[in-house]
Amino acid sequence: MRKLVVTTFLTLDGVMQAPGGPEEDPSGGFEYGGWLVPYDDDDFGRQMVEWFSGAEDFLLGRFTYETFAGFWPRVPIDDDPIARALNTLPKHVASRTLDQVDWENSQLIKGDVVDAVTALKQDDGGELQVHGSAGLIQTLLTNDLVDELRLIVFPVVVGTGKRLFDDGTVPAALRLTSSSTTSTGAVILSYERAGELQTGTFMLDDAS
Repeated sequence: MRKLVVTTFLTLDGVMQAPGGPEEDPSGGFEYGGWLVPYDDDDFGRQMVEWFSGAEDFLLGRFTYETFAGFWPRVPIDDDPIARALNTLPKHVASRTLDQVDWENSQLIKGDVVDAVTALKQDDGGELQVHGSAGLIQTLLTNDLVDELRLIVFPVVVGTGKRLFDDGTVPAALRLTSSSTTSTGAVILSYERAGELQTGTFMLDDAS
């Protein structure tokens, strides 16, 4: 059974919207697109190349698919392992509105996305990776289909925008499997599921 891995860039207050530029996703009047760019460095780049090297397939929501398809096919693959992975590996697209996908090695998911992803995970092989795709991630989390969360948290607060963990997120426990820090202060974190959320109390028992 293969691992489904979600990779997401976050602000310190949990926003994942439009990290790469103002034009990426201005929906909802979001004014802070490109908040990641000032923190780009070699540490960040090396980590992304390492993570992409484990991909066998990509699972993308409609918006992320259209954003990637408008950019990555124009990037030469010879000296860019991320461009090579995205342009050559299979891409499964979850969308209720698209009738077709034209990016090479892309295919629309037919029928129920939960059933389709469950079936994809049954195959042997490398990682099934999700990048961006905020709405799709919520569906995957709700249905307990995410095996690993790879988060890069940047030292910036924006106060508004699409969040990774928003209202309706299913409570769960996670286990930290790795962590490191980039030269610009971004924190790289990997988590795996660790069962159900446990609670406790620091309150003292009432004396009788």
